[in-house]
Amino acid sequence: MDQPGGERRDWLTELEERARTRRPIVPLWLRSRNDALDTLRWVGRHSAYVAAFQVTRAPLYAGRLAARSPRGLARLAGGMVKWTFDLEGEPVRLATVRKADPEAYLKLSRQRDARVRLRVPITLAVLVTLLIVGIIVANAPTLAQWAALAVALGVLGVVGKPADRPLIDRAVTPTMVEKLTSDIVIRSLMVLGISGITQAMSKNPKDAIRFVAPITRDGPGWRADIDLPYGVTVTDVMDKRDRLASALRRPLGCVWPEGDSSIHEGRLILWVGDKDLSKTIVRSPLAKAASHDVFKGIPFGNDPRGRLITVPLIQHNVLIGSQPGQGKTASVRELAAGIVLDPTTEAWFHELKGTGDLDPYEKVCHRYISGIEDEAIAYAADSLALLRKEVMRRAAALKALPADLCPDKRVTRQIADKRSLGLHPLVCIIDECQNLFAHPDYGPAAGEDAEFIIKLGRALGVVLILATQRPDKRSLPTGVSANVSIRFCLRVGGQLENDMILGTSAYQSGIRATMFVPEKDAGTGYLVGATPMPKVAKAAYLDTPATQRIADRAYALRQAAGTLSGHAAGERPEVVTPSFDLLADIAAVVPASEAKVWNETVVDRLADLRPDAYGPWAELEGGAKTGQLTTALKPYGIKTMQVWGTPEGGGKGANRIGIARADIITALTERDKRKGTEAAS
Repeated sequence: MDQPGGERRDWLTELEERARTRRPIVPLWLRSRNDALDTLRWVGRHSAYVAAFQVTRAPLYAGRLAARSPRGLARLAGGMVKWTFDLEGEPVRLATVRKADPEAYLKLSRQRDARVRLRVPITLAVLVTLLIVGIIVANAPTLAQWAALAVALGVLGVVGKPADRPLIDRAVTPTMVEKLTSDIVIRSLMVLGISGITQAMSKNPKDAIRFVAPITRDGPGWRADIDLPYGVTVTDVMDKRDRLASALRRPLGCVWPEGDSSIHEGRLILWVGDKDLSKTIVRSPLAKAASHDVFKGIPFGNDPRGRLITVPLIQHNVLIGSQPGQGKTASVRELAAGIVLDPTTEAWFHELKGTGDLDPYEKVCHRYISGIEDEAIAYAADSLALLRKEVMRRAAALKALPADLCPDKRVTRQIADKRSLGLHPLVCIIDECQNLFAHPDYGPAAGEDAEFIIKLGRALGVVLILATQRPDKRSLPTGVSANVSIRFCLRVGGQLENDMILGTSAYQSGIRATMFVPEKDAGTGYLVGATPMPKVAKAAYLDTPATQRIADRAYALRQAAGTLSGHAAGERPEVVTPSFDLLADIAAVVPASEAKVWNETVVDRLADLRPDAYGPWAELEGGAKTGQLTTALKPYGIKTMQVWGTPEGGGKGANRIGIARADIITALTERDKRKGTEAAS
């Protein structure tokens, strides 16, 4: 039984669907003040340039007209003779003679005679008029004579113009600012070799490719909204972006096809810019910002149309990946600028490449490390372990808040400003995270901690930003790559790497960071999750001096707000120093038969030897446990190394962080010598 009013509801639904396809009343370029100003500036600059270009070449054009005027005079005279005596019809009359058709010939002859009788007087009248005008001009002032001569030469020069040599030169080259037209677009799509387009154009050339809106200016470029032929998808066109750019006679960095799947899979939005994106430097709005609020997102960069893209941070996690040298760390640096300029945000930065790219921010970080050695890896692993505990603490703290203060059970700006609650934003950046996750000792535990933080920390104000130049299963755990909500992928080498960063099936959906050109497109990548639809974005660039100035402002902000803590406040990781002789105790628990031994094995033996002194070390987990011994041995100049071994209770052999017993004995001997020397003196 049909429901009452069902037909009416269907009718209203159909009207609503039609309303969604209405063209906007206000053109795209007038929707914002910046777009309108950009368009007007472009029109003004373009018109002024064209006018200046043509005016300066006026003498050249005058010379061309004068040179072509004899040909024009000959063409004009010949044309008048042919028209007067109807010579154009002569081939037709001769054809009737060859066919021996006297009736047709007589009919055509009478037609010719009638035309000639009419045209001869007209021609004579025109010639007499020209003669009279010539006599008048001959008796006119010199200036008028020169003007009449210029007009005559101009007219004759236009008539005498060769078909392949235009009179006026182009003011601009087509690859820069030539207006995009429907004919150009259709021609370009036809040469792509897409069978669906070729077949549709051969059957119905007028309606195969439909423009749903007029081609218009959109920022610093042209925009065309196109319905592709049935069965052709936007991905088919995006796969041939280089050929499309060739057909449009534009640099590759000017041509950006994208789809609008909210309409259908065949809706193509073709944007053709005036300037190659790879030659554009995106200035960071944060370079001159006094402060920033991370709850409003972080200005990240621009899309190809020059529009600012803001990356939401709170309640999200970020994954950035690329091949080496494609702008990954520069992208991290831009996000870090927004983080440190918010004095309420606690910054934990880890740069595991050891080049110091994030060093300017060190003075405002609660935790900071830069290095590629095992000590730096252990520090980063320890940070994730601490973050996991922090997430659990925050979950309990948020649960205890009254419903009127926290109705949605997530951290807000109002809650973050109550410093006593300890629910302020906390952002942990790990650059070159593959060095952590692929580490044989610290990697497994770090991967589990990172997955836990990503899944539960986002609603609690804890944000994880990971960057890697080696996106594979070993260096980027599946649980991590599958759960991040915002992804930025710069140039990568293949489909596997593309989908590890951008998500499963991204490559098949046409979201392909493999299309970017190495080095040339550095800083440009696909951004997924920050906007309703995946977008090509170019990250803003901050050089080291600009980054240092931002860090100086951030330090002053935090100092005034009293939020400098941890590393920034001069605190260093706490090392539990035993009250006994560490070197002697290690020598006691590591027999001479063991040349090398794992750190974790040494810690367990030390805890058995002196539970009160070393027990807290053994209670630590993962990398923090081995890192405690590494840190304690640093003052003695003893370095850790990779050691092959097996667990004491039995199990599979593996390479883990450990020490050499010979280094311990050497350190003991040297220490005893120093003590003897000091006692003698």
